Amino acid sequence: MSKTPTVEDVARLAGVSRQTVSNVLNSPDIVRSATRDRVERAITELGYRPHMAARALRTRRSSTIGVHLDPYAGGISGVVLDRFVHALTERAGDRGMRVLLYAARTPEEELERMRELVDRGEIDAIVITGTFHGDPRTDWLLAHDVPFVAFGRPWGVDDVDAPAHLWVDVDGAAGVRAATTHAREAAGERIAFLGWPAGSGTGDDRERGWREVVGDDGLRLVATEDVAAANAAVSAALADGPAFDGIVCASDTLAIGARLAASRAGRDGLTIIGFDNTPAAEALGLSSVEQLPEQVADGVLRLLMGATGSTVVPTPARAGSAHVLVEPRLVLR
Repeated sequence: MSKTPTVEDVARLAGVSRQTVSNVLNSPDIVRSATRDRVERAITELGYRPHMAARALRTRRSSTIGVHLDPYAGGISGVVLDRFVHALTERAGDRGMRVLLYAARTPEEELERMRELVDRGEIDAIVITGTFHGDPRTDWLLAHDVPFVAFGRPWGVDDVDAPAHLWVDVDGAAGVRAATTHAREAAGERIAFLGWPAGSGTGDDRERGWREVVGDDGLRLVATEDVAAANAAVSAALADGPAFDGIVCASDTLAIGARLAASRAGRDGLTIIGFDNTPAAEALGLSSVEQLPEQVADGVLRLLMGATGSTVVPTPARAGSAHVLVEPRLVLR
């Protein structure tokens, strides 16, 4: 069995000192780019991974990122966050970091759990998901100077030119805009939108992409995130006559409800496009917008640790550099 590569092995292969390797691992910004690249190539070639326990004793860091695990609620679209957490764990591991999942049923409970993790020194940074208007978690993390990135933009503020904190998000408006443009080309001018009740930052953003294509006179249908509710909303609209040629939906859950309604009304050929590209949409042959959560995970780590760093050194929250906006892709079936 071959021995596990050491810092000395990396230094020897890269032609640098042991301290230079340590600097690349812990403070990459102070190392010249050419030297850093040489050390990183040696790390990759040898398959070297820092010993986390030793690093924690040396640096007083835990080499751990905390991520909230959403309560299981069934449904269809939870697979997106599952993919994100899996990708984040895998990519963090490549940088010598661990991911610690913690559970909480309410924002208040999550605040208490975050407080415990920070006070005990169990984490170096936190990734929060599911941001919303007036999110108390971001205020607490900023007030306590805890490094963090949000999967979801800080709704209600100027998140690009005056960012309150670091964030990564999927450009929902761009995804729905592409879906609506395709639906018009494939089915006709009258494309409806089936979305959630107004006030959801994510839902409103996706609706904006539809309106940018159809204008203010398009048919906007409303349903909660529930197959039966979407079925009922679309069934009622179809009963009033063929007033639309296709439907773009804010989620795959809504799209599946719309598909059931169209089938019951004898309109199996109605163009319906979902959002999230879940296995359920794939199984039913529904076109959908895929969020690419793996790219979100890459963006989170880049903001927290730099392009190739192995410690938490967050990007300053400055205009234009505090966010990563991932453009989703339209998957046609």
